[in-house]
Amino acid sequence: MSFRKNKILICLVLSINLGFVSNADNELDKLIQKLDSVMLERGKFEANIENQLSNLKSLLNEQNSSIENKYFIINNIIDIYEYYSFGEALKYIELNLQYAKQLKNNYLIEECNLKLSKLLISSGRYKESVDLLSQINKNSLDPNLLSSYYSDYGGLYKRLSYYSPVSESRKNYLELYGKYRDSLVKILPKNSEEFLKLLEKQQRDNGLLKAALKTNNIRLSKVERDSKLFALIAFERSISYKQLGDVNQEKKYLILSAIADIKNAVKDNASMTELATILFKERDLDRAYKYISFSFEDAEKYNSPLRFVNISNILPVITKAYESSANVQESELKNLLTYISVLAAFLLGLVFFVYSQIKKLSLTRNNLKLANYELQNLNLKLSQSNDDLNNLYEELRKSDKVKVNSLGVFLNLYSDYINKLELYRKMVRKHLVTNKINDLINLTKSNEIINSEIKLFNKNFDEAFLHIYPDFVDKLNLLLTTESKVKYNPNSKELSTEIRIFALIRLGITSSSQISKILRYSVNTIYNYRVKVKNNAINRESFESNITNIV
Repeated sequence: MSFRKNKILICLVLSINLGFVSNADNELDKLIQKLDSVMLERGKFEANIENQLSNLKSLLNEQNSSIENKYFIINNIIDIYEYYSFGEALKYIELNLQYAKQLKNNYLIEECNLKLSKLLISSGRYKESVDLLSQINKNSLDPNLLSSYYSDYGGLYKRLSYYSPVSESRKNYLELYGKYRDSLVKILPKNSEEFLKLLEKQQRDNGLLKAALKTNNIRLSKVERDSKLFALIAFERSISYKQLGDVNQEKKYLILSAIADIKNAVKDNASMTELATILFKERDLDRAYKYISFSFEDAEKYNSPLRFVNISNILPVITKAYESSANVQESELKNLLTYISVLAAFLLGLVFFVYSQIKKLSLTRNNLKLANYELQNLNLKLSQSNDDLNNLYEELRKSDKVKVNSLGVFLNLYSDYINKLELYRKMVRKHLVTNKINDLINLTKSNEIINSEIKLFNKNFDEAFLHIYPDFVDKLNLLLTTESKVKYNPNSKELSTEIRIFALIRLGITSSSQISKILRYSVNTIYNYRVKVKNNAINRESFESNITNIV
């Protein structure tokens, strides 16, 4: 029993895990599809950036713009070019440095130098960056620029420690990085992005990966989805998942980072390269080659030697594997084409053989076709004759049925009247015998018996007529104008007086005096009904003759 419970528990756990894996795969598939879609729109996002730059440059070229205004306009241009084009960013930083020197503003000069050192560091020009930072006097530096100063130095020594092959040098660089990082932490607000970034990195370096992810959550909550900063934070989150060994989450945040980079036309990026590397290891060579090529094009546009070095480490490997796979596919395709060619030759011979047989059968088929055509005509004529006979038989059957039913109705009606006369005779005789003359006179004065008989007569007449001509009212209305059609409730099966008049006309009773006797109305009333309806007819002249032709 215990073994069975354990078995059930294991199956349940496995099914839950499989469900999570399936959901994760579905999410990644959707994100990759979105990334592929955004990649196709790269030109649109680049056009947006170019449009922003064009507007800023138009402001810069205005003749009445002061040097101070030009400086701040160029700062905006640098912010865009910093991730879009290394060469253009460098050009405008140097131009701003000239303006700062013209203004003799030490704050602006140092601000330009710090921006220049940051750009040099990001592009791998560490020697030039060291030379530039060493010229800055920290003691005389404005407090607002101290965070940039410590950040640049910290970033510089961190990268030098990463790329240095000498262990002693690496150790010294890491110590210097730690000093500048600690100095930066002291002056940064605890809730600032820069502080949280350093905190997350420190937690990650110390192996506190869950804490690093919590810090990253705080950073993500403060930025807009698909912004430049979101791309950077998502990339750093993927590093934590990489160290945890969670490949799916690593890929997820690399994809999100890459999407944000493309939407912001960020050319100095690493997400696509890392994603291509993972896909290469998973043997998804088509996508790996596609993504690394895309990343190479961005690096080429940005023109950063460091980014080219990073991509060059993986690009040849992926390209070689992709070409090898393509060669295998090409070889398989050639073999397949050979098989298809042989099969095509065989099929061609078979086609000629079949064609010769078809040609021999063609004459016989033509003769059979003519014979079949004559048989079809004969069958069609016989079929039409059978249909006519069936229709005639059906009409005769219906006519006989109607006649039988009508005869039965009127036989019952006459029988009822004979019985009623006999009852009436007996009642009169009884009153005479018992000398109830006055009661008999009072009975004969009442119209109740007559009225009930008239109602019964009308009911029987309506039912019998509608049984013979069930569509009479609809066909009568077809002869009248739209606004003057007679009203009839098919559920009650009771005809109005004016419908009964034309029902009698259909039965061949056309005299108003005869109709008045049957319906027990005055001749004048019958005439007025006939004239009223006839005046509303579409064709007054042929109206009553059309009534007699209703079937």
